[in-house]
Amino acid sequence: MTINEKNYHNILLVFALESEAGKEFEDFEKVFVGIGKVKATYNLTKAIQKSNPDLIINLGTAGSTTFDRVSVVNCNRFIQRDMDVRALGFQKFETPFSDEAILLEYGLKLENLPNGICGSGDQFEIEHINPEYNVIDMEAFALAKVAQAEGVDFLCLKYISDGADGDAADDWTLEVTKASIALRRELDRL
Repeated sequence: MTINEKNYHNILLVFALESEAGKEFEDFEKVFVGIGKVKATYNLTKAIQKSNPDLIINLGTAGSTTFDRVSVVNCNRFIQRDMDVRALGFQKFETPFSDEAILLEYGLKLENLPNGICGSGDQFEIEHINPEYNVIDMEAFALAKVAQAEGVDFLCLKYISDGADGDAADDWTLEVTKASIALRRELDRL
């Protein structure tokens, strides 16, 4: 596979859930990391040790109040949206006692897709109020962080399944089965 004029030979697809992949990616090496940042970190690290990929592609569902539902968004900027230690004098989303930037900028950017900032956290967001990010998921920040730490190129494509609002749970349940078709179509365009 060639992306932005670079050839990749050992690609690992990463999904949180099997339902996000459906039957569309049978011809790829893939890993299902589970829901949340801790499971994602652990399971991706194990998968990297096993397969030594030169590219990790995170494919999955996300909410957004900015991008249209059923669209696919490319993310290469990430925020850990549930890191909040302002009570101790730190900035919103800042990891205490760390020199890491609040905004993790890592990953490939595709010109043919809209680009979003993904806020990852360990709760399903149904009342989006943070203007700092416009795509909402539960794993991408952790996956990008692991890929960066391991020196592996990273591509993140999110299918917008819901509006991160009061209808998000019902919308996600209906749209998750459609995500794999839209994500495979974008992958084939690469």
